[in-house]
Amino acid sequence: MRSATVARRFVLCVLMIGALIASCGPSPSRSPSPSDLKGIHKIQHVVVIMQENRSFDSYFGTYPGAEGLPRNDGQFTVCVPDPRAGGCQKPYHDAAIINGGGKHQKGDADADIDGGRMDGFIGVAEKTGRGCGPARSAEARAACNPSGAPDVMGYHDAREIPNYWTYAQNFVLADHMFQADASWSKPAHLYLVSNWSATCTSAADPSSCHNNDATGGSKARGGSNSVFADRGLNYAWTDVTYLLHRNGVSWAYYVEDGTQPDCTDDTCDATPQHATTPTIWNPLPSFTDVREDGQQGNIQGLEKFHAAARSGNLPQVSWIAPSQQDSEHPPASIATGQAYTTRSINELMQGPDWTSTAIFLTWDDWGGFYDHVQPPSIDVNGYGLRVPFLLISPYAKRGYIDSQTLSFDAFNKFIEDDFLSGQRLDPKTDGRPDPRPTVREGDPQLGTLAGDFDFTQRPRPPLVLPLMPPPGPASMP
Repeated sequence: MRSATVARRFVLCVLMIGALIASCGPSPSRSPSPSDLKGIHKIQHVVVIMQENRSFDSYFGTYPGAEGLPRNDGQFTVCVPDPRAGGCQKPYHDAAIINGGGKHQKGDADADIDGGRMDGFIGVAEKTGRGCGPARSAEARAACNPSGAPDVMGYHDAREIPNYWTYAQNFVLADHMFQADASWSKPAHLYLVSNWSATCTSAADPSSCHNNDATGGSKARGGSNSVFADRGLNYAWTDVTYLLHRNGVSWAYYVEDGTQPDCTDDTCDATPQHATTPTIWNPLPSFTDVREDGQQGNIQGLEKFHAAARSGNLPQVSWIAPSQQDSEHPPASIATGQAYTTRSINELMQGPDWTSTAIFLTWDDWGGFYDHVQPPSIDVNGYGLRVPFLLISPYAKRGYIDSQTLSFDAFNKFIEDDFLSGQRLDPKTDGRPDPRPTVREGDPQLGTLAGDFDFTQRPRPPLVLPLMPPPGPASMP
């Protein structure tokens, strides 16, 4: 009897010791606490929210302290020629929440920039028409009427976009964020996930790809709208999800159901957009490495993002793409777009992952709207024009204006430094060589987002904002 008792006690001790050892090891299902991590590694979740078609000056040109619209004694000192009416036009406050903008393909960017004179915006809008997708309402049709006066010189402030200005006042606003390429939405989204835009002759061979920052067929070259959709296209070069998957970093690309903005044919009927449909704002299904890695399931509907944010199950890297209605792409309402963005940020802030999250909120291209800053040259493709960028995080510096030279490449640079020990989308090292002209993350002109954080501060509490806020104050008398 005694020997049996001893045996039972021995087994019990072994089980207790085993349980104790197991309890000392890391939990495979739970990320480390931010308090246990250092520097940028306190950020365990990066969420990139990409909105549409706004220049920096059109949203923050009168924001205090930022490099906005040049003024002297309260008067704007810039003036853009108006070929139709004669003379020139200065920036003006635009109270309309539905705008027309201007065309924004590669040729339009070149004409707007005009060799650094930054004076082609009105002429492009008068010559080529508005930068609108399908216009359904009477207000949208009026804003998109090519015979009307262009609105590309109009700017908004806290009267129309109070939440965006509140985020700038409480977190980080960058005033030198440039679109990664001088072209339109599709290559901008390709750069967002891969730091390149190209055309490939073989879906299986990355070396078959050649540089093309006007990707998208005849529409991108300024011709008809008939060649547009991503269906049937294959992007054989390497995107950042290849590195994430290879290193066990979780990711998701969330797509809002609805329609994409631009016209696919002369009738300008809206093209359906879903997580399973490759479109200009949903490029990852067309990447060969995503299919080969079996990662198509990571491209999901936006409702999955909301569920993950509420439950604390965010992947380490997320991208969010809107539908036309919520995108701010003309003629979409900027109030509706702001509400959509605010809802996503509120849910992130109120969810369990807020204390380890960084939100990168930006706009994919300038949409034909005026900006006075000449883009720097980094390679044959860019940079493009300035766009707004807000960095929102419990560790973000409060009310900080970042004036480094930045582009969408800085997002991937941060992701790679945070989760991949500084690996780059570099054909010489990433194991999947392609002929991209530049390793964008390594260019010395590109700043780093790490300086926008203060990791010595206590994580700041959420700043939950109303979806439909009252107008804020005017930025100028």
